[in-house]
Amino acid sequence: MLWNAFSIALREIRRNLTRAFLTVLGIIIGVAAVITMVTLGQGTTQAVKNQISNLGSNLLTLRPGTGFGPRSSGVPNFTQKDADAIRTQITGLTAVAPLMSSTLSSIYLQNARTTQITGTTPEYFTISKWSIAEGRFFNDQDYRTGAAVCVIGSTVKKELFGSQDALGQKVRLGKASCTVVGILVSKGQSFGGDQDDTIVVPLTTLQRRLIGRTSSNDVREIMISAEDGTDADIIIDDITSLMRQRRTLQQNENDNFSIRDTRQLAETLSSSTQMMTSLLAAVAGVSLLVGGIGIMNIMLVSVTERTREIGIRLAIGARSREVLLQFLVEAVTLSSIGGVIGITLALGLCVSLAQLIDVPFLFDTRINVIAFFFSTAVGIIFGYTPARRAARLDPIEALRHE
Repeated sequence: MLWNAFSIALREIRRNLTRAFLTVLGIIIGVAAVITMVTLGQGTTQAVKNQISNLGSNLLTLRPGTGFGPRSSGVPNFTQKDADAIRTQITGLTAVAPLMSSTLSSIYLQNARTTQITGTTPEYFTISKWSIAEGRFFNDQDYRTGAAVCVIGSTVKKELFGSQDALGQKVRLGKASCTVVGILVSKGQSFGGDQDDTIVVPLTTLQRRLIGRTSSNDVREIMISAEDGTDADIIIDDITSLMRQRRTLQQNENDNFSIRDTRQLAETLSSSTQMMTSLLAAVAGVSLLVGGIGIMNIMLVSVTERTREIGIRLAIGARSREVLLQFLVEAVTLSSIGGVIGITLALGLCVSLAQLIDVPFLFDTRINVIAFFFSTAVGIIFGYTPARRAARLDPIEALRHE
């Protein structure tokens, strides 16, 4: 009986293809919108996690000032000894790298550009998860002697050297020259910035050769990598206590430095992205309800058009539940077809949009199955009233219907 009802439903749909398509259009749009929003939202969340992961391994960032915007005037920087104290007195750390940066002109032959120069220690490359494409990183010997060496990003290599071999070449940075000893593996864009547009030199080289050291308080950031499995809150508390002591802050004075935990940042951004995805999916889900109302309206019209047919079926012995099942199956078939078309459309949209906005395409079987069953449920819920109306028709009155 169920298969017979399904066959009749397909016959009625084929008889009015245009009306059937317009009926399920809301279901198609709703299913496609929900799946697209959720899939792209998951891809965006993963992209955010990947970008934060590229910033460093279990990274804590220590900076002067009370926030991570523009630094307040009068707030002192850190010193190399502050970084050494953190390295020796705080447990649970794998690496500590003081940083200083400056924007200088970089020149090679006739090619010139302005580049961010980062002065740091060899541990910086480990913390920031940099890999070497050609050559080598600078080492402890280079750092201790303030050697005129540098490691460049792929963007700098392309802009200054083009297709030429950059290793061993001298690049003029400001008023001094440095020898290129390494080229970094490309990391690409992160939070709107090009990570590969960088030149990294030993901190001592930046201080002594490139800008001229004017004070011992010239370290503007300290990057700290914690061991896996350590409690970041405990480490932050320990660093806070140590820095307050070294910066001679009294109990009634607020911290004049900030510590940022990238793991907490990743969780916050991921949570915000997931919340926005859920909100957009809920808004898109309204289209499914609109589609359900469309199905109910068309099914009511269909009952009116087929009143005489229903009367004949009831007159020759069909039971009311069989008539109800017939129209219910027809409504479910319509919504299910809309769900399948919507899923197919969503997959195409997700692949195209993921490439367009540069996020990974993460196919989630669960959301596709849920969307399909939800579309089927819409057919049952909104198709029941027309089906019940058809089943309750009086055979005699139905046969008189013109």
